[in-house]
Amino acid sequence: MTPELQHSPLEAAHQALAARLVPFAGWNMPVQYTSILNEHHAVRNAAGIFDISHMGQFLVSGPGCATWLNRLLTNNIDKLAPGQGQYTLMLNEQGGVIDDLIAYRSGEAEFFLVVNASMIEEDFFWLAGHQDPDIILRNESALWAGMAIQGPRASAIFASACPGETLPPRNGYATTTAGAIVCRTGYTGEDGFEFFCPAAEGIAAWDSFVAAGAAPCGLGARDTLRLEMGYPLNGNDLSPERSPIEAGLGFFVDLTKPDFIGRDTLLRQKSEGPTVKLSAIQYTDKGAPPRAHYPVLAEDGSPLGELTSGVLSPSLMTGIAMAYLPTAFSKPGTPLQIDVRGRLFPAIVVKKPFYKAG
Repeated sequence: MTPELQHSPLEAAHQALAARLVPFAGWNMPVQYTSILNEHHAVRNAAGIFDISHMGQFLVSGPGCATWLNRLLTNNIDKLAPGQGQYTLMLNEQGGVIDDLIAYRSGEAEFFLVVNASMIEEDFFWLAGHQDPDIILRNESALWAGMAIQGPRASAIFASACPGETLPPRNGYATTTAGAIVCRTGYTGEDGFEFFCPAAEGIAAWDSFVAAGAAPCGLGARDTLRLEMGYPLNGNDLSPERSPIEAGLGFFVDLTKPDFIGRDTLLRQKSEGPTVKLSAIQYTDKGAPPRAHYPVLAEDGSPLGELTSGVLSPSLMTGIAMAYLPTAFSKPGTPLQIDVRGRLFPAIVVKKPFYKAG
């Protein structure tokens, strides 16, 4: 029996804009409004707005909650002052990625976690399974509507839609006088912010940002934008079978912390070097759009793995993708072939990001 789709508190706004809605991570979400190409370029050149209400929001509080979180996450929570956030990962005992998330220190003894939509229940179960008696853990995902405004005009749009409010600095966290939460991170490589407000107030907030100039954008553009930056997608590029070291996310792992789940595996991989690396791959000529699970071959035709993500880049107008490759084949400049339904297209390993502003 197929589980019933969940509905965003912003769904009526999407329907009014004639968005194309599709199932995603158990939710009925907009994949596009006009076209992926138009929405992609709107974010790169001006600003777009995405519905992120499907993502999860957890509140962690209580004495010692920073110490508790530091045992469950890879980055160092102690480095955060109130009003600051960081990208981090939650690992299993073998060092594989359960989820990647953003942790914001919303108070001296309080944290606001934003987790991936498909992992809300699993993440909460994992955290609750390691809960300390002094820690209060709340799943507030159903309470919030969320939207991400991304692009070079994002700051101006915030000033227009939220007069008198202060946009936090990069990786910052703030609350508005009306009780909304504003975070300054992003998943597109552009300037931007995330806005969380009570679910009942979501459509009014969405409409105010659209009226201020943010173009509605769907999941299609969100995927092309994040992949141009080489940002991983949990469930595709990140999985319980792969570690942050293999995924090239060692910068977000603090191995100087004395103890966190998965640390032993990461220490060994750091010392010995991983056997595979998540590598950026770009076509060297025109070709059919690369997609997840397409085989990756060496120049001599020997199999190396399969793509974890792939799109036709609207900014570069060529195929870009990522795949876990044997370390010997992960060096930029290494020639490859991508098998697209029996046709081979030449490609090459490149440095991330694929796209750089300007």
